[in-house]
Amino acid sequence: MSDGTIGREAGRIGMRETRDAIRKRPGMYVGSTGERGVRQMVFEVAGRAVNAVLAGRAGHVDVTLTYDGGVRVADDGPGVPVEAAGHTEGAGLETLLTRVAFAPDPADRHTAILTPLGIWPSVTNALSGRLTAEVRREGTRWVQEYARGVALGPPAAGGRATGSGTTLTFWPDAEVFDTQECSFAALEERFRELALLNRGLSISLTDERPARRSEPARSVHFRFPGGTRDFVALLDAGAGTPVHPDVVRLEREDRRMAGTVEVAMRWSGSRDERVRSFANSSPTPQGGAHVAGLYDGVAAAIDACARARGPARGQDPWPGPLPTGEGLTAVVSVKVDRPQLHGPTRGELAGAAVRAGVEAAVREGLSTWLEEHPEQADAILRRTGRRAG
Repeated sequence: MSDGTIGREAGRIGMRETRDAIRKRPGMYVGSTGERGVRQMVFEVAGRAVNAVLAGRAGHVDVTLTYDGGVRVADDGPGVPVEAAGHTEGAGLETLLTRVAFAPDPADRHTAILTPLGIWPSVTNALSGRLTAEVRREGTRWVQEYARGVALGPPAAGGRATGSGTTLTFWPDAEVFDTQECSFAALEERFRELALLNRGLSISLTDERPARRSEPARSVHFRFPGGTRDFVALLDAGAGTPVHPDVVRLEREDRRMAGTVEVAMRWSGSRDERVRSFANSSPTPQGGAHVAGLYDGVAAAIDACARARGPARGQDPWPGPLPTGEGLTAVVSVKVDRPQLHGPTRGELAGAAVRAGVEAAVREGLSTWLEEHPEQADAILRRTGRRAG
């Protein structure tokens, strides 16, 4: 047996052992054998397509919950390489669908994190009763079928292709999951969130399943040119009359944090605080360095504005702690190289450089905005108790 044959056989054994491990302990890879796990499978596949758009290799992502219980994820990129066709650049189709790699692409500021582990679609393939891959590349359509992670044959040329792109359709395995259904509402919320955080992202979600009950299919399309400004406006809906009409939006690159920060904010008359935070488009419900930097920067900017404008209520203009959060609606999104996410669900961002970078961006940007918008600045100072009403 030649060395090459031995290497290929060892690779097949390794992939089989990995696939068996995934199927034996699916919760380790997708978190649950219920609906949440099925949703995680969708994100594992959709993540590759979303990042192709963010990298400029594709323009749109389509996700469809099919009438027969499957999930189809399609993009209009160049099509993933197909080893059988001799394509050698980047990870090929079979590698993508059979090899597990944690964080296959080093997380950087240009990468959206859709799942905590960042595993390749091979996990979705292993946990699917069947999966169909279609690649449209260089004028040829290639198709490959899988059953429970095992290829039923090599990729086969299926005639001429119109356009280009990659489509993966999978059906969750009934032997693994308690349900094969996936919540349209949960997917809708996450994909809307991604489009709000990435202004260049265009993504559609369609549900064909109601057609089985003689109901029309529902479909939503997300693309938000205003980015986080639109995000704040949506969060503010129903919060009452804003204290100031404009949403303050700040964006800045900072070398210290090896990335960028984008913040949007507005105060309302509500006593509630609505602050949402993200690292590389991944929610950080436990907050962390970027949220601390937001509060530091807002407090410093408002304090400086109050000092410059003189005393409020005939007394010292900064009496006690600044009630920064009351009535504040804000979105803080950082995109950094190798984010330091902690906690069991990676929901907290660490890093002194991130805190310093966000603080500086907010302090300087908000200070400039307050100076350029004196009437709105007065309204914010009154709302935060820094000027008499």
